Amino acid sequence: MSALWTSDEVSRALGATVTASFDATGVTFDSRAVGKGDLFFALAGETTDGHAFVADALRRGAAAAIVSRDVEAAGGTLIRVPDTMKALVDLGRAARRRSPARIASVTGSVGKTSTKDALRAMLSHQAETSASAASYNNHVGVPISLARLPRTARFGVFEIGMNHPGEIEPLARQVSAHVGVVTNVGPVHIGHMGSEEAIADEKACLFAGMAKGAVAVLNRDSRHFERMAGHARRFGVSRVVAFGRDAAADARLVACDLQNSGSDVVALIHGRRIEYRLGAAGEHWVLNSIAALAVVEALGADVARAAETLAGVSASPGRGARRILAFGGGTVELLDESYNANPVSVGAMLAVLARTEPGAGGRRMLALGDMRELGEGADAYHAGLAEAVARSGAAQVFLCGPHMEALWRRLAPEQRGVHRPDSAALAGDVAGALKAGDVIAVKGSLGSRMKIVVDAILAASDGGAGR
Repeated sequence: MSALWTSDEVSRALGATVTASFDATGVTFDSRAVGKGDLFFALAGETTDGHAFVADALRRGAAAAIVSRDVEAAGGTLIRVPDTMKALVDLGRAARRRSPARIASVTGSVGKTSTKDALRAMLSHQAETSASAASYNNHVGVPISLARLPRTARFGVFEIGMNHPGEIEPLARQVSAHVGVVTNVGPVHIGHMGSEEAIADEKACLFAGMAKGAVAVLNRDSRHFERMAGHARRFGVSRVVAFGRDAAADARLVACDLQNSGSDVVALIHGRRIEYRLGAAGEHWVLNSIAALAVVEALGADVARAAETLAGVSASPGRGARRILAFGGGTVELLDESYNANPVSVGAMLAVLARTEPGAGGRRMLALGDMRELGEGADAYHAGLAEAVARSGAAQVFLCGPHMEALWRRLAPEQRGVHRPDSAALAGDVAGALKAGDVIAVKGSLGSRMKIVVDAILAASDGGAGR
């Protein structure tokens, strides 16, 4: 494997003395994930300090560890810097400066990770592509993703997130993208932000510090489109590309056949008709795919080839992954959206549930945990899901968390499964209620820990049944 970083490059990027030569093949801050040849950054977190794991990282084969204080019995190469977090940012900036890659940045209230993953899939079929791992979209995830950008990459895709004001701009300036896409704006983290307008303003900070000739890709169906387009132009963006259903969109959804296993899509990308199969289910995925195709075009890649790869794109665990489980002499279909939730994404998931046909004798079943960070209007947002829940056709609804009580009161009596204080108390009720033929959808904010419910369903099943 060729070197991602040489010791001389690390020394120059960090302005630090390196006492031994090495070639690093990776960068990490998690000692448990250290591979041979990695650079290990000892970062201080809220509950742990990476300096406590330096010796372990070096035993696991780290090429060197970046530290800000002495570490006893480390047994390897240490690079001393005043601030390890600043050093990580410096290394990320150095990677960005040396890279000839065409770079895309992605943000949005929902769909960031899905759009980023679709872009990685499409672009990697055409040239070497580097992209953020998982949801590495915060003040640590962005610089480490940049630091992992190989010098040979042709494309880079970086996800940028936020939950408080002022978080996106410094990260966007580190990425310095050629193309930036805001998937949408909704009442996500509104408890910290105060209003959707404030969220739109923060999302538009994605366009700060972009490369010369940059392109902004924005959702034409959003009521905040003009507001964000204005911000993009003030940041110096050269071109605004609109996507969506709107007739004025440059990348426009013409038609889609939404199915249980995916969608058949017809789109116009700058007037060019593109027909393709999308492997993930739901109209929200369709719109994400069109946004991604607009980014592909703006990056200068082949749009038709990119669209061909979308048949192989599917939702990941916790983000809409579907599993068929052997259960009670038949099967149960699990829709796992346990990673996160907000009013927009819950609505999208309920639409998918409505189109998912149960097996013989089965029912549509639903388990929801609290949506977090919705501020003073949290109960109203939860109660407001009632109509979409009714349209989903869920025969029984299982809820947990204090805010979900507002939705519980709005449910039809025949829909009420149980309401519990938390996911640990709910998990057994959900798993115990399932029978062969059922479809069960599980969703909630990460803090609601709905993976506990998913794990209980998996434990109650007889295992996978082919997919």
